[in-house]
Amino acid sequence: MGSIVLVVRLALADMRRHKVQAAMLMLAVTVATATMALGLSLRDVSDALYEQTRAATAGPDVVALSGDTGPAVTSALASLTNEPGVMAHHGPYRIVYADLTTRDSLSSPVVVHGFAETPGAVNRPLVTSGRWVRSGGTVLERGFATALGVGVGDHVTIAGRSYPVVGIAVTAATSVYPGAAQIGPGGGPSDYSGLAWMTRSDARTLASSHDLPVTLAVDLKLRDPAATEPFIDAHSDPTVRITFHSWQFRAERDMAILRVSQPILLVGSWLLGFLAITGVASLASGRAVEQTRRAGLLKAVGATPGLIATVLLTEYLALALAGDALGLALARLTAPAIASPTASRIGDAAGPTGLAIAAATVLAVAVAVLSTLGPTLRALRTATVTALTATAHQPRHRPRLTALSALLPTPLLLGLRLTARRPGRAVLQACSTATTVIAIVALLTLYAQPERGYGLDGSSALPNLRGEHDRQLMLAVTILLIALAVVNTLTFTWTTAMEARANMAIARTLGATPGQISAGLSTAQLLPSLPGAVIGVPLGIGLLSLFAARNAVDPPSSWLLGAVLATLLATAALTALPARLAARRPVAQTLSAETA
Repeated sequence: MGSIVLVVRLALADMRRHKVQAAMLMLAVTVATATMALGLSLRDVSDALYEQTRAATAGPDVVALSGDTGPAVTSALASLTNEPGVMAHHGPYRIVYADLTTRDSLSSPVVVHGFAETPGAVNRPLVTSGRWVRSGGTVLERGFATALGVGVGDHVTIAGRSYPVVGIAVTAATSVYPGAAQIGPGGGPSDYSGLAWMTRSDARTLASSHDLPVTLAVDLKLRDPAATEPFIDAHSDPTVRITFHSWQFRAERDMAILRVSQPILLVGSWLLGFLAITGVASLASGRAVEQTRRAGLLKAVGATPGLIATVLLTEYLALALAGDALGLALARLTAPAIASPTASRIGDAAGPTGLAIAAATVLAVAVAVLSTLGPTLRALRTATVTALTATAHQPRHRPRLTALSALLPTPLLLGLRLTARRPGRAVLQACSTATTVIAIVALLTLYAQPERGYGLDGSSALPNLRGEHDRQLMLAVTILLIALAVVNTLTFTWTTAMEARANMAIARTLGATPGQISAGLSTAQLLPSLPGAVIGVPLGIGLLSLFAARNAVDPPSSWLLGAVLATLLATAALTALPARLAARRPVAQTLSAETA
């Protein structure tokens, strides 16, 4: 118990001394684990929302549809309701394919279901606003109404006739908006469509007066909801064209709108985790001398190597696990909005699954361990006397490099020497920049894709919901990556400045101005950022090729060149402030502190 108390007290004391670093680690781990948990939980959250909507609306287990007409089709659909495995049904009923226009001139294909004014036992849409259908009025599906910006009391025009919107409802009998078309007119595919309900007589009048395409459908509730596939196989009739859609098929179709969202979140979490490792590794390397001295003190009072390693790693592990908990909580709060962007489903989404929690926790632990393992091992391997007198790493003397750098302008000379002194940190800076450019390239590529809207003529009167959702999600992930990259750049610059303060003070005594010192520190970050930015472009394109569609459009070269230049300019701007602050420190104060 005494060892545990000692470890906890030492870790807490170190956190209090380095509050900013602790906050940075928690921030990095939080965003990385939240993104990973969201990506791994999307399918389960989508399925949970579908199940809750299905339970609330008495959703059918099987929907049978036919675009053909005539007594044979009607008889075949009606006969399904008398099968032994069917315990309840709704229909047959009409599905009419028409056009809808709002007062704001937004237009969209619409499928109109003709329902009774008193809902039955199966496929009973849940009214979330207003009331159920009545003669002369229409009820709109909630996802469709949200996209149109229409509410109860508004009027819409369907096939040239105006109808008041008397209610808004949700159902599990069709896919989420805009997938209401199902088999489409004549049994084939159709454009994206919204869903509306009318009374049976109004739907019949709508179809007959305008000679609109009609599909017949019947909703079935089975005694064994899991036996949908055997039921469909047993009732496939080659003489009558009937299409069967099971509730499992509906749940799978709900995920179609999230087809790109899951890779965005998962790949984004990998990139965020990598940025977190580079940033925390830079912090840990900047504290290497301090940790070595601390390990020497612990050794001097009799601490074992195991206890010392535990003390050094506990702080980072505790902060990483705290960030993991915050990330999982954030994923729990945001999952419903990301998994159901259409407003077509209801219910409360469960939290991240066990797999998502385990994966996020592994990521958090990996960030902490991989970032601090090197400095910890170096501290343990250092002899006690050496550790107690540890000083900053002294660079090796390279005569040829020294002679070559002497010919360069002063800022470039200083920047090159700082970069050569810490090649590992230069690699981290290059990797951080490359990771940021990868995300920017992905965002530009997503915005370069042509989107087919949901309007009647393929226009963008109603934006492509999946495209909008993917772009917003990619934008959010890119902003998080850029934010971490900004923190990393500031960290790299300040750490480099603190480690090189003696050398920079000597340079000033030899005639270098504060402006040249500041420019040299900025150059030390720009030198590795340049290859990182250039390499990030092909890496981003290559990574996207693993997930993009075959007909994906590459962004213009000018966009990619602009992304590289903007990244380098942002790096220069971000390094200017900490470099300037470090360069203004009095020379005498710096040299006296180093020799004390």
